[in-house]
Amino acid sequence: MNEIDETLLKSIVEDENILSFFPSFKDWGKRKELNSKDLIEKYLNVDFTNLFLLHLVPYESFYLREDQMMETGGDNPVQVLYNDFDFRVELDKARVMSADHIGVELEFMYKLCEAEYKAIEDGEFKIAAEIAEIEYNFLKEHILEWAPMFLLNVKSEAGTAFYFDAAELALEFMMSDFEYLTALKNNGYDYNA
Repeated sequence: MNEIDETLLKSIVEDENILSFFPSFKDWGKRKELNSKDLIEKYLNVDFTNLFLLHLVPYESFYLREDQMMETGGDNPVQVLYNDFDFRVELDKARVMSADHIGVELEFMYKLCEAEYKAIEDGEFKIAAEIAEIEYNFLKEHILEWAPMFLLNVKSEAGTAFYFDAAELALEFMMSDFEYLTALKNNGYDYNA
């Protein structure tokens, strides 16, 4: 939802484990030639603007509506779902036009994962299973219906190795998370299976 800043870039570059998820970026010549500030200003911010603000449309409704219009009102199915779970989106702070932006949808999944993890830690396996089912349904009915196509477009249009790798990482994570949730569902949400 936002451009990368020096703090985040530093945390990626200085942690070999995290950097390993960005293999093209790790070997990208510009990363090695420029300091962080110049890399961000001359390449990463330009690519972010091109990909997410000018060229591609990171909204579910654009991909799923026949007229390719964005659903920005309260009738947006994603917004209705968020309301059901008391998940509030501050569109102005997030700098998005609608709640079905890929960044907001992934943030919602993150919050669900956090809640599931806490329930497991607390031994509340029934609650964890209910949350996992919400995650499964949200991935299946929303994110996986459009985000893979969007992320493939990001990979195709990326002007930097960073955003190419970020799109690949997001795509791989979504697919592996769905595989995990499908297996969990098939096992009756039994966390000990």
